[in-house]
Amino acid sequence: MDGKKLEYKGEEALKEIERLTAKAGRVQLDILKEILTRNSKTEYLSKYMKGSKDVSDFKQRVPVITYKAIQPYIKRITNGEDSSLITGHPITEILCSSGTSGREPKMMPSIAEDLDRRTFLYNLIMPIMNQYVPGLDEGKAMLLYFVKAETSTPCGLPARTVLTSYYKSRHFKCRSPDPFNNCTSPDQTILCNDSNQSMYCQLLSGIVHRHQVLRLGAVFASAFLRALSFLERNWINFCNDIRSGQLDPLITDPECRSSMAPLISVPNPSLADEINEICSLPSWKGILCQLWPKAKYIEAVVTGSMAQYIPALEYYSDGKLPLVCTMYASSECYFGVNLKPLSDPADVSFTLLPNMGYFEFIPLGENGTRLMNIDDDEEVRNDKLVDLVQLSLGCYYELVVTTFAGLYRHRVGDVLQVTGFHNKAPQFRFICRRNVVLSIDTDKTNEEDLHKSVSVAKKLLEPFDALLVEYTSHADTSRLPGHYVMYWEIIYRGSMVDSTAPLDDKVMQECCIAVEEELDYIYRRCRAYDKSVGPLEIRVVEPGSFDALMDYFISQGGSINQYKTPRCIKSNKALKLLDSNVKACFFSPRDPKWIP
Repeated sequence: MDGKKLEYKGEEALKEIERLTAKAGRVQLDILKEILTRNSKTEYLSKYMKGSKDVSDFKQRVPVITYKAIQPYIKRITNGEDSSLITGHPITEILCSSGTSGREPKMMPSIAEDLDRRTFLYNLIMPIMNQYVPGLDEGKAMLLYFVKAETSTPCGLPARTVLTSYYKSRHFKCRSPDPFNNCTSPDQTILCNDSNQSMYCQLLSGIVHRHQVLRLGAVFASAFLRALSFLERNWINFCNDIRSGQLDPLITDPECRSSMAPLISVPNPSLADEINEICSLPSWKGILCQLWPKAKYIEAVVTGSMAQYIPALEYYSDGKLPLVCTMYASSECYFGVNLKPLSDPADVSFTLLPNMGYFEFIPLGENGTRLMNIDDDEEVRNDKLVDLVQLSLGCYYELVVTTFAGLYRHRVGDVLQVTGFHNKAPQFRFICRRNVVLSIDTDKTNEEDLHKSVSVAKKLLEPFDALLVEYTSHADTSRLPGHYVMYWEIIYRGSMVDSTAPLDDKVMQECCIAVEEELDYIYRRCRAYDKSVGPLEIRVVEPGSFDALMDYFISQGGSINQYKTPRCIKSNKALKLLDSNVKACFFSPRDPKWIP
């Protein structure tokens, strides 16, 4: 992707979307040919294609894989072997995915031009928005962005999240001034590694510019709500800083202090009084519109697991600010954009841009019947895959991607439903990430990992002749930060303790921390470092509670012959049933261990 394509703005950007989608099939074929031409001599492709660059050979010979198949190659590269194992370009960094393998984050290869592709997609967002919300170049955006802790691989490659990669790149730090992307946060506050200091400074900056802010948001809905919780705890300090013209001494990061100095160097008691009056209100319903009266919408991911935060966002905005989800992306690849950004969150569809990578799809049927029957390790026959321009309206598919950086026919794990077409390019509704049962923030816990963690924790009950007979879980986001809730039904054998006696609090707290210690790297980072997930809770329920749960689901049309206890509960009525039978609640007494 040449440098010129980074410069698409305004009408030119919209014309480029039309050009790409009108020739989606040709663009896709050209992308695949270019990937094969550049990477045909790699060890991975040579194993299957024997030096061929032919598209039909690729489709016949190269297998559809999960991360497990490519992981050994990536591991060799991170240990110092050459990038030519999988790509014809030097791998410049490793992107840590929110998915995991063996409790560690999946490591996705990235090359220099990947940043060009991501920037290309970012540059399409505001031209699209400007069609629906005019005047966004006449004010500022309070968009709260944060970097995550990063490490280095044994050979010295940086290993970080895809967003941290972008914020630390020249594409972000050296970007040209753009009135459509005039953000309230100084770059230095975004790049601060201390998330609390970064949050403090970014929110304070947003408040100082409150009458200029035209849009609000963060990458994920969970992060934006976490910022509002932070605001509730710190608004008095913000008022003190504004009133005195001095930044709180607890902000010690030199870059934060120097970048914030021009914003609050002059005392502004009238602004402090305004903030004090608003934040002192007994209810914070609609507070976003009061603090930022010119805001026109909230920008954040509100699809998939983030949909659970929509009611809270609507509460804080009193339903007056549209929730806008602009793009669809992952660590593996950036995929597409939302061409109708003011759609209701439940109706959001993304148009896949055919120049971002080569896309194939595993059919899951007209009603997603294969959705729960296909697993990560199931071999998918090559002839079952369909191309981008061969999809059928209303049908469900699992996304498969091939990239310049060395992923070939890689199953991303996202399940999508075709909702329409823009020219020749399909539009998708994101349905779910396969096998994920619990998610609060960027954590994604699947049923297998949940079962393994519970299997370890329940052994702590054995010395007390107690037995875990059934369990399920729920992602509780009724308060911030959200946390995992486990429902445990425990029986006692009676040889060491009375059959009705509860276990000691300390034992159950140890069970909580044992579950957390066994969950993956991303969960433990969210708990221990990001503080975006709260302590895990175990709710012990009365004997017979899970029988009652089964009765409920069967009464709703389930089959007693096929019934299995769901390992995650989303039904409000089912949760109410379980909560009505809770005997005792226990929380993790400390953070799980996490090492960057």
